[in-house]
Amino acid sequence: MVDSYDDAFDGEKSKTQIKRELHALVELGERLTTLKPDTLARLPLTDPLRKALADASKHTAHIARKRHMSFVGKLMRDQDTDAILAVIEQLDSSTRQYNERFHGLERWRDRLVDGNDEDLERFVQEYPETDRQQLRSLIRHAQHEKARDKPPAAARKVFKYIRELDEAQRGLR
Repeated sequence: MVDSYDDAFDGEKSKTQIKRELHALVELGERLTTLKPDTLARLPLTDPLRKALADASKHTAHIARKRHMSFVGKLMRDQDTDAILAVIEQLDSSTRQYNERFHGLERWRDRLVDGNDEDLERFVQEYPETDRQQLRSLIRHAQHEKARDKPPAAARKVFKYIRELDEAQRGLR
């Protein structure tokens, strides 16, 4: 006879825990249906799941949508959810991780525009794919705009270039 009720289920998941996990997969599937197609293309998804996500917009009736989202949740069981979540966290502007990355890129832009060659060298070491000539030109234009109190159009171009480099390095592009 078992001494304790808890000892009988060591290592097994409870029915409630299994249901929570399945509901979490359905919620992740619903979140995936709201993403843009180019973002979905970056995610490591199987072809049946991609098709199901594309078909989700066709189901407008409440019960049909609920049934389809259950199907998406079922397909999500075969996915690497950790890898999917990692990419979503980097791309979703409402997440803390995205905001931290964005602010870090803004700091790089400010240091490059205000800074000297040492900052540029540190940036190139961190992002080896950098086209130095292009970045120097963008920085020079941003510095001229700043000196003449013009709108920061060139500084925006510097940020865009830095963001593209960062996304390429992280495999998001």
